Amino acid sequence: MERGSALKSGTRTRAVLAISSGGGHWLQLSRLCDAWRGTALVTACTADSPAMDTPACRHYRLRDATRWNRWDLLVLGVQVGRVIWRERPAVVITTGAAPGLWAMVWGRAIGARTVWIDSLANVQRISAAGRLARWVAHDWWTQWPHLAAQDQPSLGRRRPGYHGAVW
Repeated sequence: MERGSALKSGTRTRAVLAISSGGGHWLQLSRLCDAWRGTALVTACTADSPAMDTPACRHYRLRDATRWNRWDLLVLGVQVGRVIWRERPAVVITTGAAPGLWAMVWGRAIGARTVWIDSLANVQRISAAGRLARWVAHDWWTQWPHLAAQDQPSLGRRRPGYHGAVW
């Protein structure tokens, strides 16, 4: 298969959606932006002003939500679903938290390739969202080699991969 062919649909180039919550998740995701040069990049984040070096075709501002506020979490899910439906990305990539988890679910529903990279901050164990994402993400990564190798009963038999850190 030709490199990048997953991003072509006939004559139309399909988007890469980079999505996460703000703060460290967004910073880590933005450090991957060189990988998407030349693609139709769409970004979505809970932060006010994204700081990606690559100009995005479009950026969506999402509601900030946590598992402790179910109403905001539901609204966030609808917002992410609308972004996915409107953009129809070929690839959805996230470094985590609630927006990323919703994106894994919605992206999988439309047939997009989904990639979860658990946050670097999760040094002792995979995040709660990451443990849920393992069921829907095509590719599931940790940024700590010992977490990929460690026997973690809460993860069952599936373990995350490790390919280096994004810091």
